[in-house]
Amino acid sequence: MASYSTLSDIDLEKQVAALSRELAALRKAVSKRGGAYYEGGRVAALDTYSDLAERLRDAMPAIRKQGRVIERSARDHPAAAAAVGLVVLGLAASLLFSRR
Repeated sequence: MASYSTLSDIDLEKQVAALSRELAALRKAVSKRGGAYYEGGRVAALDTYSDLAERLRDAMPAIRKQGRVIERSARDHPAAAAAVGLVVLGLAASLLFSRR
């Protein structure tokens, strides 16, 4: 007859083997889910990027037109353009240094 410690060791080995198989199955399931979440996130990011690129492409003529208007205004009124530039620079600097 087998001793109590031998039966206990065999039982523990079976439990460890079963737990190892279960852990391997769980790792495989997590890996599949992680891959699916990654793929879903990648697809969503690509959709967002393409939507943003399309909107920007549609808005470019208006942006260029406004840029030319601003450029013409700056050439016609250089002192006012310099003053506005200094005000914007001052605001940006005050925002930057106020956060520290």
